[in-house]
Amino acid sequence: MLINLNMFQTLAAAIIVYYAGVILKRHISFFDKYCIPSPLIGGFAFAIVNCVLYASGVWKYTQDKMIGSLFMNIFFASLGYTASLKASKGALKTGSALVVKMGLLVTVLVILQDILGVILSKAFGLNPLLGLATGSIPLVGGHGTAGAFGPLLERVGLDNATTIALAAATFGLVSGGMLGGPVANYLIRKYRLVSEAALEGVKLGERKEDKEIDEDLPPGITIDENRFMNAFSHLLLAMGLGTIITAACARVNIAIPSYVGSLFMAAVLRNVIDFTEVCKVYQPETSVLGSLGLNLFLSLVLMGMRLWQLTYLAVPLMVILLSQVVLMALFAMYLTFPIMGKDYEAAVMAAGNCGFGLGATPNALANMKAITERFGPAPSAFVIIPLVGALLVDIINTGIIIFFINVLK
Repeated sequence: MLINLNMFQTLAAAIIVYYAGVILKRHISFFDKYCIPSPLIGGFAFAIVNCVLYASGVWKYTQDKMIGSLFMNIFFASLGYTASLKASKGALKTGSALVVKMGLLVTVLVILQDILGVILSKAFGLNPLLGLATGSIPLVGGHGTAGAFGPLLERVGLDNATTIALAAATFGLVSGGMLGGPVANYLIRKYRLVSEAALEGVKLGERKEDKEIDEDLPPGITIDENRFMNAFSHLLLAMGLGTIITAACARVNIAIPSYVGSLFMAAVLRNVIDFTEVCKVYQPETSVLGSLGLNLFLSLVLMGMRLWQLTYLAVPLMVILLSQVVLMALFAMYLTFPIMGKDYEAAVMAAGNCGFGLGATPNALANMKAITERFGPAPSAFVIIPLVGALLVDIINTGIIIFFINVLK
């Protein structure tokens, strides 16, 4: 039986999957304790069911692929909308130093992932290029980089490189989402870390939503349909203008993800509004819309995963991938955490590092969102991780991958 969902059916299914994750998280203490995001729980549960039904010959499931891009861009536009130079004031210098530190950490991580993959591939007597197909290409790079570099690896001598890299990226997406929460939870509890940005009276481990207040909304301001319409208009305008940047880059053979244009233009729009005061800023509403976008985007991505692709991975490949997870956990705890400051913000950034170090930037943000919902806000982390994960990672990773390919081919 062929199940082919159109755009509206796919969106309805994503809503059901998301709330399935919410219910599972509410009733299974493990998910709540280790801060596993609800979209990941529901999406992965659906992916398991999909895999079983596909393997049994019961159905073949497909879904609309464009709707996910819409919600991804909504989220990143909302993120760019927070990048206010006027509001940041003196925090910009501190943020710049943290960006440099995180950029250097990512460079080291990429190199270590590729070296580990190559060493283990050689230990199993396999083509060392396999180490790249299970290293930073699918992990730090994600599905996009895996799809781009897979054919190149095949041309230089690695059979089925694209299939292997995409399967590894799928494995990384799941493991990156599962790892970040436990790592940050361990660091926060071990070092008894507290969010300095949390509202007075919020205790360690207490949920912010348990407080009957709205910390984002200034006193005397209510959210109404006009404010939401204006906020949504700002995001849609940034997304439309962002496509011009993406197209311009494509014409000169520079490939960038579509969301980078949305993020950049939203930041430009926000700062133009700040300094010209041509209209109002609608930050609380924009944040709500961004959270909705992130939850639905992650649900849609995980719903579309084909877990049966992992069955094609031989034992050596599984050993390599599990070793990469161990490397990421150790890297986040013993390098990212102390270098980024050894405080609550650093613990949240360690969770984010696990997300984009094994999966993708939205994964990293979901990890951090789950942590901050439980332990309190981490404003610096939500500036540093998206900036590095969305803008710097691909540049750093691509250069190192090309170097390794030329050495190993």
